[in-house]
Amino acid sequence: MLKGKKILLGISGSIAAYKSAVLVRLLIKAGADVKVIMTPASTAFIGPLTLSTLSKNEVLTDLSTNDTWSNHVNLGRWADVMLLAPLSCNTLSKMAQGVCDNLLMAVYLSATCPVVVAPAMDEDMWIHPSTKENILKIQTQGNQVLEVNKGELASGLFGEGRMAEPEEIIQWLQSFFTKQHQFQGKKVLITAGPTHEPIDPVRFIGNRSSGKMGIAIANEFQKRGASVTLVCGPTSELIRGNYEVINVNTANEMYQACLNNFTSAEIVVMSAAIADYTVENPSTEKIKKSGEEINIVLKKTVDILSELGKSKLSNQILVGFALETTNEKANALDKLKTKNADLIVLNSLKDEGAGFGGSTNKICIFDRKGNEYLFETKDKKNVAEDILDTIYTYTNETN
Repeated sequence: MLKGKKILLGISGSIAAYKSAVLVRLLIKAGADVKVIMTPASTAFIGPLTLSTLSKNEVLTDLSTNDTWSNHVNLGRWADVMLLAPLSCNTLSKMAQGVCDNLLMAVYLSATCPVVVAPAMDEDMWIHPSTKENILKIQTQGNQVLEVNKGELASGLFGEGRMAEPEEIIQWLQSFFTKQHQFQGKKVLITAGPTHEPIDPVRFIGNRSSGKMGIAIANEFQKRGASVTLVCGPTSELIRGNYEVINVNTANEMYQACLNNFTSAEIVVMSAAIADYTVENPSTEKIKKSGEEINIVLKKTVDILSELGKSKLSNQILVGFALETTNEKANALDKLKTKNADLIVLNSLKDEGAGFGGSTNKICIFDRKGNEYLFETKDKKNVAEDILDTIYTYTNETN
């Protein structure tokens, strides 16, 4: 799976840099094309000559060498993936803040490819709040973070902070490239964002959904080879994906868009926060402020998930979302059954970091086979990956 893949390896100043030689050797053995960039500090831990010999490419350490300029823009566009291993606490901080003071950071800030990092530091540094904040920040920026191992550290202590072993990194890369084809050719319909139900030409009933979760899911499906149609309610989020986007405002508009695209979709993910009620008779003119009260009559909107569940075919996978505040699991399982969905993604507003508007989410997924998948609080991009992994597992087990 790594044959012919272009790997850009960045090495920062950590004692774990000695593992980079093994990592490069394994990548070359797997058929990858490897280029190495080192920070000046990392050269104190392992020599560029060793890595140059193993990678069969010149190792770069400076923006310029003699009269030659290292084109950091081209390097960032050349790679299929940029891997920072080891990632020191110092370089992590620079990534989080966008500091550009060496070649590695210049390439990172220019990279258009996916970026994955393998942190390496002493346990006290790893568990420090500043480190945790920086890790979360670079994840929010779209980077992947490999888990650290627990074991003997350079300080002589025993704890968390060891860089993932080269063999573990190779396995992660193989899995990463495999996932790029998981949904190849599949047609996927996704809803995202809120709906705005008009009261008059300037006012509406809405909710706090930002659309971030649904857009992250659409982006992840596209990365894994799917043909994506995104039906999106009003959002200020920038949609960068190269897929069809249908912009809607009201619940009824979202319903019609879903009906028009449902039969051709093999996977449907209903992540939008659709209004349960709409104004029965919205005013065509702005309602003037008069009197102490105003009475607005609401009527139910169409339950889109339920309607799609009624007409779902045996070859279709239907995924719903449930945002709950009480009896979360019971309500989610009831929704799974009554809506004829295959999976339900549960959010609880009681969980810190979950819900509308923020960059993180905490979910639990239930499927109709009785399986329950619980995940920790993560950036929504990583949450989208967990959702797709679960859909893929469910689909394979069903077929």
